[in-house]
Amino acid sequence: MRAVVALGGNALSPPGGSGTVREMRAALRKTAALLAELVERGVELVISHGNGPQVGRILLQQEYAAAYVPPMPMDVCGAESQGQIGYLLVQALDSALRRRGLDTRALCLVTQVVVDGRDPAFRRPTKPVGPSYDRPDAQRIVHETGHVFTIQSDKTWRRVVASPKPMRFVEEAPLLQVIEAGHVVIAAGGGGVPVVEHKRELVGVEAVVDKDLTAARLAGLVNADVLVILTGVDKVYADYGTPTQRALDRLSVADAAELLPTLDVGSMGPKIEACIDFVSRGGKRAVITSLERVVDAVFASAGTTVTAGNE
Repeated sequence: MRAVVALGGNALSPPGGSGTVREMRAALRKTAALLAELVERGVELVISHGNGPQVGRILLQQEYAAAYVPPMPMDVCGAESQGQIGYLLVQALDSALRRRGLDTRALCLVTQVVVDGRDPAFRRPTKPVGPSYDRPDAQRIVHETGHVFTIQSDKTWRRVVASPKPMRFVEEAPLLQVIEAGHVVIAAGGGGVPVVEHKRELVGVEAVVDKDLTAARLAGLVNADVLVILTGVDKVYADYGTPTQRALDRLSVADAAELLPTLDVGSMGPKIEACIDFVSRGGKRAVITSLERVVDAVFASAGTTVTAGNE
């Protein structure tokens, strides 16, 4: 069995933590133990992950150091976060695999994802990145950099960038070779580094590709048997947060599409959209669940499962 597992924030660092490397290592030790169990049970594993808090801290570090070192553009910061998280995750996973006496090794592949430079998302930036600011500071940054800011629900202001759809991965051939060699690959972290093709050259762009949709495309590329998207709850809920909320065990693509408009566009919505994308393109099943249930989810006994029909 081949599985693509998309790690959520809780798998990388504790919620509400300060983001220290010690915290990340502790969280990843727990995550790696569960992933190593999958490998021990014969699962060919491909891992993707988010990077929101990590890349946000990188952007904040750049802001404080801007008077001394030149800030890097968004695509470079995304690549930096892939390397940072990938290094820590590979180290934790290799240790977990060795503890189980397994010869399988883990490899982090900094991954570029090709997007369409004419994607309508570039005309309407919507993806918040980096820290929050009060209005005067946001206006100052806009004047200095030309970045686009929008007001948030808490009345602070955050920079927003485009979130174009992923088309394909630049490193597809080497990615598949490593998987076929029997090793664990960590790829397309944070949605991948977005690039456009221009005159036979690749050019990084100021954008963030949705990490869950990228994971769905990754699962399709590697012909995964299952896509597992991890989040903070064991299952998807209809009418979440109301007296009538109920857990959903199974959804057809049609059911999932009907549910989608009722879900939070900032959390569960993109996950359901990614499941629909994977299954609609020929994937067998996609599952949304928590980190603690990842092993059961891969073996079809936990989470909310999305399939083509109601089988």
